[in-house]
Amino acid sequence: MKTQLKLTALSLALFATAANAYEQDKTYHFTVLHTNDLHGHFFANDKGEYGFAAQKTLIDRIKKEVESQGGSVILLNAGDVNTGTPESDTQNARPDIEGMNEIGYEAMALGNHEFDNPLQLLDMQEKWAKFPFLAANVYNAKTGKPLVKPYVILDKQGLKVAVVGLTTEDTAKLGNPEYMGLVRFDNPIDTARKLLAKLQETEKPDVKIALTHMGYYYDGKFGSNAPGDVTMARQLDKQAFDMIVGGHSHDTVCVDEKGVWIKDYKPTQPCRPDFQNGTWIMQTGEWGKFVGRADFEFKNGKTRLVNYQLIPVNLKEKVKTADGKTEYRYYAEEIPQDQTLLNKLQHYKNEGDKLLNVKVGETHGKLEGDRQVVRFKQTNLGRLIAETQRAKANADVGIINSGVVRTSIENGVVTYRDVLTVLPFGNAVSYVDLNGKELQDYLNVVALKETDSGGYPQFSAGISMTIDFKNKTVSDIKIHGEALSADKKYRISVPNYSASGGDGYPVIKNNPTYVDTGFIDADVLKEFFEKNSHVDASKFEPKGEIVYK
Repeated sequence: MKTQLKLTALSLALFATAANAYEQDKTYHFTVLHTNDLHGHFFANDKGEYGFAAQKTLIDRIKKEVESQGGSVILLNAGDVNTGTPESDTQNARPDIEGMNEIGYEAMALGNHEFDNPLQLLDMQEKWAKFPFLAANVYNAKTGKPLVKPYVILDKQGLKVAVVGLTTEDTAKLGNPEYMGLVRFDNPIDTARKLLAKLQETEKPDVKIALTHMGYYYDGKFGSNAPGDVTMARQLDKQAFDMIVGGHSHDTVCVDEKGVWIKDYKPTQPCRPDFQNGTWIMQTGEWGKFVGRADFEFKNGKTRLVNYQLIPVNLKEKVKTADGKTEYRYYAEEIPQDQTLLNKLQHYKNEGDKLLNVKVGETHGKLEGDRQVVRFKQTNLGRLIAETQRAKANADVGIINSGVVRTSIENGVVTYRDVLTVLPFGNAVSYVDLNGKELQDYLNVVALKETDSGGYPQFSAGISMTIDFKNKTVSDIKIHGEALSADKKYRISVPNYSASGGDGYPVIKNNPTYVDTGFIDADVLKEFFEKNSHVDASKFEPKGEIVYK
């Protein structure tokens, strides 16, 4: 009987060893460092903010500190390395990936902007990277096989860490429609549930991290977007993931002591990640402005967050001095740039500068294209872009989805770099001829696109209407002051991205009157500035033509 008891105890011990990679009663220390939505910002801006060279110095410091205290570091990026700065875009994000290699990233989730270009480029970028691209819910539509690795297992001093990549289903409408037929996006929450069960059987990870590009929508209010991190945490089992390291919505995810999201977070404020159903949810805004640092302890199967910070990477605030002048001061200590990496990135910066620093015109007044504005209301830049495309297509109405507008154009000299920064996607101007009834049907979809989404439309001059979101109606439509006529023909210009169904717009490229002009949006805007060297921003200010109820 005693022999049987000894064997049983031995069997249980062996089972425990097989089930758990960690040692019983040992406290493990690990730190997760994370960024997201870098969008080509590999180099510091003209004020010396962010950039990979300073980021490397910061991360190297933290690694040295953590490892000297017996801990280990996990460095992750939550997607959208592509599309954002001309220097990066013209070089296919090669400088960004090279920089991430030097910094030591261990995994990156696929973002929707990884699908702005042909899949051959994504394949090439994956070969450049010394870290895996992850997306468990993205498949090759033809073969049915995962497009990239679903997950990676990291060994951190005997602690087995699973990192699972998940990409928003909205990519099917946000990515370039020309390539979307080649890819299948499954429901990421269903995918996570199935994969977690499989991992528990096969890998038995000690720590489970979701590396997502799905978006942070406070209290699960995702509107017209696909469900994001909060919804996933709530729908999965409690603490299904220890943490969700996210991106896509460009938010700094910091909540106060009551769990209320701090929307106007300022650098150096205390920051606590959101906590939903036993899972920590983190996101660092955009462009590498912050590095998120999450220090954890792990003991006997339980993971505990010890400390969290959003560390500003040389961010500066605009302040007035005692003599009334304005200057920029660091929010925190200045982080020196790693010289070796800086020299490497400078080469890419110089190559881009040769093409981009050419003056194309000037603007008197700011042309507003900030995503926190252009996705919520009509702006002068949105109207200007829609108007230039309308004129190029000789159309009656110009419409653009606000997601194509990436930033503002400041008062003063305008360079080719500025134009490409505003319109980095290379969409072509297209047009279609619709009768009044067809145009009404089209606007019944497009005009009702909700705010805070890339689908929110910007209209050219000459069209007015009343939009009632509550009752889902679009009424009182006038074209150049005349009421819409059901039988009259109207020409509508739109980016070919939207014409192909991008951002959920109706597909019109199959209409027999549809024409893709081949004129690239950035070149059309550049041409406008060259012909109108002094652009008065106030002339493009909307004057209440689009009325929202």
